[in-house]
Amino acid sequence: METEQLIHTRFEEIKWALDERLKRLFAATEARALGYGGVTIAAKATGVSRRAIHAGLAELAARSTIGSAPHDRIRKSGGGRKKATKSNPSLADALNSLVEPETRGDPESPLRWTCKSLRLLAFELCARGHVISYPAVGKLLRDLGYSLQGNKKTMEGGDHEDRDAQFEYINYQVKKRLNAAKPVISVDTKKKELVGPFKNSGKTYRPMGNPESVNVYDFIDPVLGRVNPYGVYDIGKNAGWVSVGTDHDTSSFAVETIRRWWNAVGKAAYPKTAELMITADGGGSNGSRVRLWKAELQRLANETGLSIRVSHFPPGTSKWNKIEHRLFSHISMNWRGKPLVSHEVIVNLIAATTTKTGLKVHAELDHNVYPKGIKVSDDDFERLSLRRDKFHGEWNYSIKPSKKPAKM
Repeated sequence: METEQLIHTRFEEIKWALDERLKRLFAATEARALGYGGVTIAAKATGVSRRAIHAGLAELAARSTIGSAPHDRIRKSGGGRKKATKSNPSLADALNSLVEPETRGDPESPLRWTCKSLRLLAFELCARGHVISYPAVGKLLRDLGYSLQGNKKTMEGGDHEDRDAQFEYINYQVKKRLNAAKPVISVDTKKKELVGPFKNSGKTYRPMGNPESVNVYDFIDPVLGRVNPYGVYDIGKNAGWVSVGTDHDTSSFAVETIRRWWNAVGKAAYPKTAELMITADGGGSNGSRVRLWKAELQRLANETGLSIRVSHFPPGTSKWNKIEHRLFSHISMNWRGKPLVSHEVIVNLIAATTTKTGLKVHAELDHNVYPKGIKVSDDDFERLSLRRDKFHGEWNYSIKPSKKPAKM
């Protein structure tokens, strides 16, 4: 009875649009789907006679056997508007030359330096004598294999011939020290952030229709300014330390962050170690060519008595640094969609970052002043107890404790 009622309901919904033939085909389809006894149920539900339903079943069987009969078509074969490319064979080439003028040998195309919207493409095609609407341009683009696409970050710059070899070298050095329970940290500066009610990428759950209001323009607040989060990620302990600097991102600030981490956490976690290994990018405040970075590390080595081992990633490969995907990416996810309205909010959001694998993060403000433009003279640089490795010494080196202080 329930099945009969369902068929009746469906039939009543569309009966107004069916002629006699479609009514019997509807009833026949339902009867065939039900199997034994289906004709009786379909007849009661639709009011179509059993004889008509049997005629419909015959039509369905014939169609399954020989395919669609000519009278099954609504439109006569060959009817309807022809494709634009049929009546205008040169249209596809004209559109290709507009969309990709660099590869089609048309550097003088008027759309070479413009955003290629459908309306603009249609206008230019019409100007060239091709009558076409912008929706038709969209359909033709799909037929030609085009689709809307954004940029994709795949280009890392020029590959150094020893790029992979440096990766293997770093991996070997890191594993060697981790197996010996020595500290290995990955360091870097996270993206600078404006402090205040500014838009922050991403979305977060809020009451429907009540998004958090932020400034329309991203003009830096003269009082709050911006911050430079510099991070230390302990690879062996899966723990992070972030100093939120309010001044310049310099080598002095970078090494001060490492110093704070060591004095507060590292010294207690590795009480017997005599060596600290650092993996870092090749540029920025901890760049491989920055003299101040090495001079500040010498001061840290002298203070702590540690031999500091450094390995830099080759140019253009910063994303491979552990801190990027083990720490910074999780911080970005944790504060997505939340305006960074104050220093306290930034520190709390960073410190609240955790993962299922047990990541813990400490964060604190650093209000110290770090002036830019500090130079390290040739004589002071020669004082450093710097020992370069045989393999790419510009990327891999050690700084030993020294009693000869480097002037700053």
